[in-house]
Amino acid sequence: MVGWLWWAPLGAAVLHIGEEFVYPGGFASWNREYRSSIRSSITTGLHMFVNALLLVACVSVGISGMPGAGMVVGGVRLRSAVPASLSVPGWLAPVALLFSNAVFHLVGTYQTKRLSPGVRTGLLLYVPLALVGYWHFIRAGQVSVIAAAVSASLGGSYHLWASLAHRWRSRSHMA
Repeated sequence: MVGWLWWAPLGAAVLHIGEEFVYPGGFASWNREYRSSIRSSITTGLHMFVNALLLVACVSVGISGMPGAGMVVGGVRLRSAVPASLSVPGWLAPVALLFSNAVFHLVGTYQTKRLSPGVRTGLLLYVPLALVGYWHFIRAGQVSVIAAAVSASLGGSYHLWASLAHRWRSRSHMA
């Protein structure tokens, strides 16, 4: 087993969030301009919540790859929220989400003709991580192609249901 692979989504997500909001930053305003029809739904609080949830999911996935799906930090035993039997699909789904996020940034950059904060780490980290990870787990026989496809569909659908939620939030803000 490639141990670093379990924690790679967390490292990639931290660097990506850093690019979006710290250096060069500016993702929130770029996103509001890019998706002006749902501008009122794109809030600082929502960005903080979604990114915190992503980081918690990445930590849980990292822990799920540890022996016994747990680890001790400062004398406290942490266990993954992902059952051991689902650790590999549990890794694949959020990595598919990260991959779809890279595609979102690339499409947005193309459509706006402005570099999206997050496109660099999306393309340099998220895309290779997904390709290497899916290849590794399928080739090692740790997941079937069908289970990998289901995980890809679940994780990759994030932008679809997030878009629907944004439209609903935008309508409720206008009412």
